[in-house]
Amino acid sequence: MTAEPWDFAATITVEDSAPETLARRLRAHLQALATRRLPITYQEAAKGMFLSPPNTIHQVTEALEQLMGEDAAADRPFIAAMVIGKTRGGLPAPGFFDCAARLGRFAGDATGLDAWSFHAAELHAAVAFWGQPNGPPRE
Repeated sequence: MTAEPWDFAATITVEDSAPETLARRLRAHLQALATRRLPITYQEAAKGMFLSPPNTIHQVTEALEQLMGEDAAADRPFIAAMVIGKTRGGLPAPGFFDCAARLGRFAGDATGLDAWSFHAAELHAAVAFWGQPNGPPRE
């Protein structure tokens, strides 16, 4: 028997809102969605993690940046590529590209073709890596 979303939401505690815990929860949420091979919006990510206002999108972006740091350190595709902006035509927010540049993985125009090409490649690699039927390879 699976828990209904409102049952899960009622069990979230203050500790679950700590940045490290949010990042862990977001990674688990995105991994579960990776087999669909489709991106989700920042708002859908916030709803999927049952975040409460205020600043839900900010909480998601902080967690995504933490995940990007972890993925870069482990030489994995950015699972954060699965999260896109609602009004960005399929691209993540500019902060995704800024963070990728800080981590040495993106060097281009975050508003042009470089962004589109980088994101498409990163999204493809992320869903291929994270969306495997038995989960990602063990390190």
